[in-house]
Amino acid sequence: MAGQRIAARAAACAAVTVLTVTAGAAARADDDFASLPAQQIADRSRDALLGVRSLHLRAQGDLGKGREAMTVDLSLDRDGNCAGSVDLGGDKGAVRIVKRGDAVWVRPDADFWKNQVPVGGTTFDSVLAGRYLKGDASDSRLRPVVDVCDLDTFRELVSANADRAGGTLTKGTVTTVGGVRTVPVTRDARGQRVTAYVDTGGAHHPVRLTVRGDGADAAVDFSGFDEPVPTATPAADDTVDVSALLGRTPAPS
Repeated sequence: MAGQRIAARAAACAAVTVLTVTAGAAARADDDFASLPAQQIADRSRDALLGVRSLHLRAQGDLGKGREAMTVDLSLDRDGNCAGSVDLGGDKGAVRIVKRGDAVWVRPDADFWKNQVPVGGTTFDSVLAGRYLKGDASDSRLRPVVDVCDLDTFRELVSANADRAGGTLTKGTVTTVGGVRTVPVTRDARGQRVTAYVDTGGAHHPVRLTVRGDGADAAVDFSGFDEPVPTATPAADDTVDVSALLGRTPAPS
């Protein structure tokens, strides 16, 4: 089903961001923290990230292993609200995603329909005419998007993988990232180098994560900690119900 492909593809792109963060959820500091061992900085950074109620993340780049360079730009919270976009890079297409409460909206662009849904995609694009495809969060065809939009899913992945990162952990000198004073902590493992730059003030959240090596060259920037996810949702006349376009969700077998 086209709806499943839309959701799965968008979810896969956002999952790239989650995997990047999971691999490098390993830094935190404050002015005194900069003198602490790398592992202590790493542990406290992870705790700060796990403690937020909402955040904005922007991931850009190529994680290697044949994956395409892409951009993921999402605001999400622990109530499952979400707003943002996934751009697959080049002419492969992009998807706008909005989730509020139990409602989900996705708006693939023409390139997405053409390249990701080769059978019937152009027709779907013509029918939607730039409008959003709207569905219920319980619709199995949109389930991957729903999962990606929940910050608790993100937090579970970070927590579950924290003890499996392995490799060598080192601390760098204090540096400025986007105007924020940070301390970098780097983990070298499995042919990749993951560096987390952590705000030396406030709650000491990671500000940026970078992944280099083994074909990867990507970065994830964090901001908007504990700030509300935008509440605007597409207007009714700018949406098409997923059931009207793709039929009702098949009954469970």
